[in-house]
Amino acid sequence: MGDDPFDRNFDPPVGRAEQLAPGLRRLVAPNASPMTFRGTNTYLLGEAEIAVIDPGPADPVHLAALRAAVGDMRRISHILVTHSHLDHSPMAAPLARECDAPVLALGDSAAGRSSRMTRLAAKFSLGGGEGVDAAFAPTRNLRDGEVVATGEWALTALATPGHFGNHLCFAWGETGGVFSGDHVMSWATTLVSPPDGDLGAFMRSLKKMGARRQDRHYFPGHGAVLQDPHGMIAHQTQHRQMRESQILAALASGAATPRALAARIYTEVAPALIPAAARNVFAHLLDLTERNLVAAQPQLAFDAEFSLIS
Repeated sequence: MGDDPFDRNFDPPVGRAEQLAPGLRRLVAPNASPMTFRGTNTYLLGEAEIAVIDPGPADPVHLAALRAAVGDMRRISHILVTHSHLDHSPMAAPLARECDAPVLALGDSAAGRSSRMTRLAAKFSLGGGEGVDAAFAPTRNLRDGEVVATGEWALTALATPGHFGNHLCFAWGETGGVFSGDHVMSWATTLVSPPDGDLGAFMRSLKKMGARRQDRHYFPGHGAVLQDPHGMIAHQTQHRQMRESQILAALASGAATPRALAARIYTEVAPALIPAAARNVFAHLLDLTERNLVAAQPQLAFDAEFSLIS
């Protein structure tokens, strides 16, 4: 895989807005964890009319910090959500009520899910659902490629399903900056947990964003600004290809469950993260099942045994 591309030295102030660029500030929520790193990055774009990008978890401390960062001389004109996980979207509704601003996203927490994944979730025990903001309901749904703009800024919505069905990235005008949510981050690879996550969609979204050569830096949902997004996209792509090869090699020794495969393959992660790793393995197994390379017994499920199709 080559050199480790990740920046794990990110140590931002929590609860205080930092200037990242003219007209752009970052406010980190107080929700650090093994899955959220230092906390969720909430971005404030604009000077007079502010776009809040990923307002964050339902936390009164974070809401107070947001109020203080906006101040009395500015107003929130738009609230944009990259995806509806509980660390990104729950603050949208109370903030919208308070400032009378629309909440913009691809759709609710079922939006963007592929017909295949919808069908599998209805028929089989796929598990998943961790961290989903089931109550999320945007004021208006955005289309892929739609532009939201004021006199100060313009954001283009880019549909990037994979980590979550309703995931959007937002390209910031002609600056070369992209608010990448959890699609591509600087501190870790991205979790894909079916049925909310979809590995095939994730790989297609990586390819889509990799083709945008005009993008020079990403502002992710967690971690530091990513200065080499195309290098990270290439790393993520290679990483997923490596995991697939590891899974196929492990299955050559016999049938196994996603949990057993994760314990054998993810030797570099802490034991507490093996359940999340097993969800990633399951995402790969669903993709391999669709491609008729593996089969599940007795039926497709998270606790099934998977084996190679000879």
